[in-house]
Amino acid sequence: MSAATTDYRTPQSWIVLAVFIVAVVGIGSFIGTQTPPGPWFESLAKPSWNPPGAVFAPVWTILYVMIAIAGWRVVMDNPKSKSMMLWYAQMVLNFLWSPVWFGAEMPWLAFGIIVVLWVTIVAFILTVRHRDTLAAWLFVPYLAWVSFATVLCGTIAAMNS
Repeated sequence: MSAATTDYRTPQSWIVLAVFIVAVVGIGSFIGTQTPPGPWFESLAKPSWNPPGAVFAPVWTILYVMIAIAGWRVVMDNPKSKSMMLWYAQMVLNFLWSPVWFGAEMPWLAFGIIVVLWVTIVAFILTVRHRDTLAAWLFVPYLAWVSFATVLCGTIAAMNS
């Protein structure tokens, strides 16, 4: 069965979607509340184009919903696919970044994580694009944001080395 023939309208499918959204947004929000920017981050030199802190929560909430929908579509189509394994991998890397950056205060390790995250997002898009175009497109804003965040993370790490 391909994404084109998968029935996303069944009651079971809607339950899976709800679980994906609650899990992704919930875990992301929990990590965000447990590893907020603190005095260490505030003391770092940052480039003039660093966004204000108020931007991050709304952007990540929207992205997490899109990430969850893409994951739901792929898991409903083929839960053991390479695309689904990449989806899980990018979630682990995504959820690992904040505790390393803000919690452990290790900018260069966080930079390494976000570079691998970026590669994993690209691999997901390339792997899923022929089977589920919508799932691939749902990851494009995420890729754009993580591209920006990768440059920002590397710049802040370099400015404070």
